[in-house]
Amino acid sequence: MADRVDLAVIGAGPAGMAAAVTAADLGLDTTVVDEQAAPGGQVWRGIEAVVRDRPDDLGRLGPFYAAGLAPVRRFRAAAIDYRPGTTVWRIDPDGGLLASRSGRGLALRARAILMATGAMERPVPVPGWTRPGVMTAGGIQGLLKLIGAPPAGPILLYGTGPLLLQLAVQLLAFGVKPTLLTPPSSPWAGLTAWSGVLGGPQLVLKGLGFLATLRRAGIRPITVTEPVILGEGADGPATALEARVAGERRRFPAGTVGVHDGVVPHPQAARLLGVPERWNPIRACFEPVLDPFGRTGETLWIAGDGAGVAGWEVAVERGRLAALGIAHALGRIGAADRDGRATRHRRRVRRLLGFRRFLDARYPPAAAHRRPADPVTICRCEGVTAGEVRAAAALGCPGPNQAKAWLRCGMGPCQGRQCALTVTEVLADALGRPQQAIGSYRVRPPLVPVTLGELADTASDAADLPLATPAAGPTG
Repeated sequence: MADRVDLAVIGAGPAGMAAAVTAADLGLDTTVVDEQAAPGGQVWRGIEAVVRDRPDDLGRLGPFYAAGLAPVRRFRAAAIDYRPGTTVWRIDPDGGLLASRSGRGLALRARAILMATGAMERPVPVPGWTRPGVMTAGGIQGLLKLIGAPPAGPILLYGTGPLLLQLAVQLLAFGVKPTLLTPPSSPWAGLTAWSGVLGGPQLVLKGLGFLATLRRAGIRPITVTEPVILGEGADGPATALEARVAGERRRFPAGTVGVHDGVVPHPQAARLLGVPERWNPIRACFEPVLDPFGRTGETLWIAGDGAGVAGWEVAVERGRLAALGIAHALGRIGAADRDGRATRHRRRVRRLLGFRRFLDARYPPAAAHRRPADPVTICRCEGVTAGEVRAAAALGCPGPNQAKAWLRCGMGPCQGRQCALTVTEVLADALGRPQQAIGSYRVRPPLVPVTLGELADTASDAADLPLATPAAGPTG
């Protein structure tokens, strides 16, 4: 029999933890399922282990990482059914949820489901990005958090966004001096939203502190164009990045290349359920369409960066707002009580979103990454290039799902997570149509690979779940 709860929260990052604690305080029977082994999400990943086993690393990772310890402890202390190491592979519009844990199937029936699945790094498809030794900036940061050790050096960071500055400072604290390269940007970028800095003065000080630390270490970003990641042979590990600097080709040696161009909402679970999406032209990505409390269906809510990337502070507030909306929908509190409790959370979200608008204007995704040159591989799993997608468009291919059938892009192990955004951008450019009209891949269960044993376990546990077929999802 499926376990029955008031609220199932997917994800134990800042939004998921805040929502679960708020919901539990309001008397909701709350279960949190999370694929990670411990709470904290990507932002505060492994923080309990760092405090317990490597306390010196807490200072190296910085005060904004250390700030996660208090929320994690509150989460641990709350009356919540927490199930770590649990991977959700199917969600249904009627509140059914199927997952796997330690090789066994798990079925839940929830009156409400909150997806707090966070964000993922935007793909950075440049020549050579598929070589071993090329990682995302978040991947390098994850190593620092989980094991307290950077990857093989020399380390070269290429891309744009505040995460790269933070990572460079953290690497310095671990005794590594990275090289920092960035694509061209306008010196006036961000001025159109300059007033937003007033919404996050502590975040401004954080950024200025990063820049000052890097300058003292002799690290200044080098503007480059036409980057190519080099290595031994066609598929050998990365050994250098070659690019044009002030009109001349230069080669920068590297044992590890970290790439980054911002983050975007993780879309898979929402697309499985056919959640409506809207293209954000400033952030150059799809975002789910939600009400002020994060609701998007009869039983479904979304909170955190999955609702639109805005940082962990906003994610926390959105998690609390979602919990209030769910408590009202389930009859636990009245509308006036919900709205009164929500006032201060909404006020803080509005203030912090002003600063996010400044960051969005200051660090726009590079056009060369959004619409790469023809020879560049954009589907890593199936080896499909941007040129092949453009050729399919010239032959009449109207959207990503047809491109999937024609070229197999999006059919590999990552199920389109790494190429979906780029395929949409390339097709929109080639066909002269807006990204909203092009859409993205449809997503079908399972969200992740499952074994026959897990399916068998789930079949017996979920016998009472009239699992519906997910909605069709985005077209294209």
